[in-house]
Amino acid sequence: MNTKVFLGSAYLAPVEYYTKLLAYETVYVERFDCYMKQTYRNRCTIASADGILSLTVPVEKGNEAKCLMKDVRISDHGNWRHVHWNAFTAAYRHSPFFDYYADEFHGFFSRKYEFLYDFNEELRRWICEQIDFRPHVVPSDDFLTASSDADDFREVIHPKRDFREADPAFCPKPYYQVFREKTGFLPNLSIIDLLFNMGPESLLVLRDSKAG
Repeated sequence: MNTKVFLGSAYLAPVEYYTKLLAYETVYVERFDCYMKQTYRNRCTIASADGILSLTVPVEKGNEAKCLMKDVRISDHGNWRHVHWNAFTAAYRHSPFFDYYADEFHGFFSRKYEFLYDFNEELRRWICEQIDFRPHVVPSDDFLTASSDADDFREVIHPKRDFREADPAFCPKPYYQVFREKTGFLPNLSIIDLLFNMGPESLLVLRDSKAG
């Protein structure tokens, strides 16, 4: 297996993404790809009482075909910070670890970030600190060219791709979820679902979700 991996920027990325952060010695996060809608760049999925709920960070409109990820600006449209925080609270206020993490997590939604990439990375760093692992993450300084010595998951980890087919190295280990009795276990949700439900044991779940 290669020791390097290419990942895209992601908003509260799914569990699959975090297994890659854990599995590789060096993680390159792409900043120079063209921004695209309907990806994890600005979308996460959580478990609500009614099933899977997608939350999207609005971005400033522009020429998306030519806008690099590093230049994408967050929009204030729709009071989205308040909407997202209310959704997290409704979904996880009864989870075992919500109260423990809530104050710090809320800080990300009470201040404004200009760029989506920066927002995503600040959240990623905070999540890793809570789970207690320190991946070696390197922001790309140019577009990452596919290489035989690096595994490329930039387009593999995608909300429209079935991880069961796209990524056989990822075998999600079931864990406690607030609404599991109602919805069944929902795999590969945002890392925040794992953190609020499992707390420090999140690292064990990530380790056990890697095949081989």
